[in-house]
Amino acid sequence: MDLGSSAPQGSIDSARLIMRVLQQDVVLAITNGIRMDDWAEDYPADGDRAVAQFLKKEAPGDKGVEPWVHYQVVERSTDEVIGGIGFKGPPDDDREVEIGYGIVPSRQGFGYATEAVLCMADFAFRQDRLSSIVAKTDPDNVASRRVLEKSGFEEIGRDGYFHYRLEPS
Repeated sequence: MDLGSSAPQGSIDSARLIMRVLQQDVVLAITNGIRMDDWAEDYPADGDRAVAQFLKKEAPGDKGVEPWVHYQVVERSTDEVIGGIGFKGPPDDDREVEIGYGIVPSRQGFGYATEAVLCMADFAFRQDRLSSIVAKTDPDNVASRRVLEKSGFEEIGRDGYFHYRLEPS
């Protein structure tokens, strides 16, 4: 499997998924409750709506610079949007970036979240400025913790959240 190969501009490919940059018109559709034809029945989930609300409030110049932005996760076999994944900004002074992700309930349990995280991590580590990827998850979100662990992240601490880090291999 060729994880993280480039696809059309603004997207990143894995075997079963395409991660495409979340565009402003889609942010507005999500925040205004407008459904698009290529969305899975249960997309957007709460996390997708929260990301869209955050992105809607940002100033036009603050959307981030590719590839350190938010992406929709598209299932290749159906061409439907099934979730989101992205970075919470470009690498910081320590060359570290934070990742967040979510897959709609109808597509959970098929390994899509792990595949998306692995793909994005592979892609991110091929960029010049990155030393590590971090993530945090709620202690009750066992599935998310499992995704991070299967993706090679190591737990680095707890403070109400579980904190994880992945360094290049």
